[in-house]
Amino acid sequence: MEIIRLAPSHAKQYWQLRMKALKEHPEAFLTSYEESLQQSRPIEQTAERLSNENNYTFGAFENGELIGMVTLLRESRKKIRHRANIYAMYVNDSNQGRGIGKALLQEAIAVAKTLPELKKINLAVVSGNHQAKKLYETLGFSVYGVEKFALFVEGRYYDEEFMSLLL
Repeated sequence: MEIIRLAPSHAKQYWQLRMKALKEHPEAFLTSYEESLQQSRPIEQTAERLSNENNYTFGAFENGELIGMVTLLRESRKKIRHRANIYAMYVNDSNQGRGIGKALLQEAIAVAKTLPELKKINLAVVSGNHQAKKLYETLGFSVYGVEKFALFVEGRYYDEEFMSLLL
């Protein structure tokens, strides 16, 4: 397995894995599969996001296939530039339990520690996603709040827990 920072040239692979994630685990993401399908230029828009200087999207590859991903997005506004957020964390179901998610997050955290003035990483996780919460806690994240009824997916409400890691 190899972990690299994704470039605009990876947009198609990223988009395909992202769509799989949204379809198979709709409760885990704010964006819906249906909303994503409505984008007029999804590959181009993805490439633009991957070229954003504050976007650090990492991919786990095995035999040339993208099997996992995570995004570290640094805040750009002056008063909150000391913060970054973890988004779009996903590992293919068939590859879970192999340490890929942990390796992706460790890479994101390592890069975050090199960014000037960055002091904190935030993320949100669905309260019932115990596997993800355990991973985040193992890496030093702690819960600082809970939002009840944060997401409404397929007729069901989900709570979200907000976690942070001080660097």
